[in-house]
Amino acid sequence: MSTASPIFETSFGGLTVHRRGKVRDMYEVGDQLLMVATDRISAYDVVLGSAIPDKGRVLTQLSAFWFTRTRDIVPNHMVSVDPAEYPAPLQTEAETLQGRSMLVRRTTPIPIECVARGYLVGSGWREYQETGRVCGVELPRGLREADRLPEPIFTPATKAESGHDINISEDETARRIGRPLTDRLRNLTLELYSFGAAHAEARGIIVADTKFEFGTTPAAEGGEVILIDEALTPDSSRFWPRDLHTPGRAQPSFDKQYVRDYLDGIRWNRRPPAPELPPDVVEQTREKYRDAYRLLTGTALD
Repeated sequence: MSTASPIFETSFGGLTVHRRGKVRDMYEVGDQLLMVATDRISAYDVVLGSAIPDKGRVLTQLSAFWFTRTRDIVPNHMVSVDPAEYPAPLQTEAETLQGRSMLVRRTTPIPIECVARGYLVGSGWREYQETGRVCGVELPRGLREADRLPEPIFTPATKAESGHDINISEDETARRIGRPLTDRLRNLTLELYSFGAAHAEARGIIVADTKFEFGTTPAAEGGEVILIDEALTPDSSRFWPRDLHTPGRAQPSFDKQYVRDYLDGIRWNRRPPAPELPPDVVEQTREKYRDAYRLLTGTALD
């Protein structure tokens, strides 16, 4: 098991920061970008002051695992995860970058979160209770929380720089980005989900839902739609233990739900500043991420 200290934020002299997200620090490297996954963790859209050791390594290496295996479905932005293959100025930072960084192609991100749902949970469950639908998709009556849906559904959302993304219908998505692109994103999202969910279920994990992000390459490179950001990680998905799945209630999970449950238990008001996490909560969350990686890939995190 890695004993390296968690990394909360990175800084590399001579590199221009492209942007910092809740978890990833992104840098400009010529006509490419360097994504570095830190060990930051957020809950209720607030970045917590405590970091989770190994979290960034899990996100990067699991994304690389899926990117490699889904290239026949859709190209992706991954160029390399090996610091030895990065441009020369980054060689001196190899120790920090190893295992938690990815050199990627630049794209123009499509401003839609592409969500696939195979089970009724979260905002989908809340909407279903009120309307019988999820993002405009009519569902059978009488479904319970965490029930498997008759078939996976595409439920897009707007991408928010801060705060919650907002669920929208497929028709609203088409009004925003056009019907041909919407159809393309729906088909890719459902195909990626089906591939990932089948792989995961065979290894004891239910992928209840997940989100993908897509971008378009420059016109000079063909303007093709490619998969970007991350893929089928505990941060972008709900992973449940298959053998513990019991519809009608909340499910145990391989993600930061453990952190949310702790914060709810101490009745945090979900506003900054966030409280520090106790060591046992940090360690339990770390193990959830590592377990998800081990089960999905068949190997322990290096």
